[in-house]
Amino acid sequence: MRINKYIATSGVTSRRKADELVVNGNVKVNGVVEKNLGVDIKEDDVVSVNGKVIKPNTKFEYLALNKPIGYVTTVSDEQNRYTVMDLITDIEVRVFPVGRLDYNTSGLLLLTNDGDLANKINHPKSDFEKTYRVLAKGVVSRNKLDKLRLGIDIGGYVTAPAKVKMIKSVGKNTLLEMSITEGKNRQIRKMCKAVGCPVIDLQRIAVGDIVLGRLKEGNYRKLKRDEIEYLKSI
Repeated sequence: MRINKYIATSGVTSRRKADELVVNGNVKVNGVVEKNLGVDIKEDDVVSVNGKVIKPNTKFEYLALNKPIGYVTTVSDEQNRYTVMDLITDIEVRVFPVGRLDYNTSGLLLLTNDGDLANKINHPKSDFEKTYRVLAKGVVSRNKLDKLRLGIDIGGYVTAPAKVKMIKSVGKNTLLEMSITEGKNRQIRKMCKAVGCPVIDLQRIAVGDIVLGRLKEGNYRKLKRDEIEYLKSI
């Protein structure tokens, strides 16, 4: 088994992040630092990440979390801020976040120890649609909606076409629903700022067909079998 897949199926992180761990010298095979991404792990090899021996999982978990504002989407944090892992309290196996949500963004976050699935969802060529409920400052005119839909320069990068619809006016502000297939850093916020309607509040409400629904903030649930099969089928 290729070393990045071995790490991913052990529930440490996704394959892409596993590659970074290997290149950065955080992985040892039989007590020796291994930086070769092409190495295959044999059945009797002992692999450790950051000094901890790992083994591939035989049991996978798939969770949906309603992430609150004020939590970072990482397994640990150098600044000792709360992470989403502080909210996962009764799962026997170690899971990790699939993708990211900004510190100041709430809503649906998937977690798993299935590295292959995480890699599939996070892959740049993935067409998984992420849907957000956006409270934007001011009035979002038809012209601004069209710009958001067609693609807009967010600083050296033009976004792909997006689905954008106006839900309602909220005082002097506007509630939108936006769906994108990309995952650029702070993309929704940058898109809205580019048309002069900065984000006041941002919540992710769906990843593909997996919806946040009535899941309370800070709570999580296990994905249903049909939801798991859906994610694997795309």
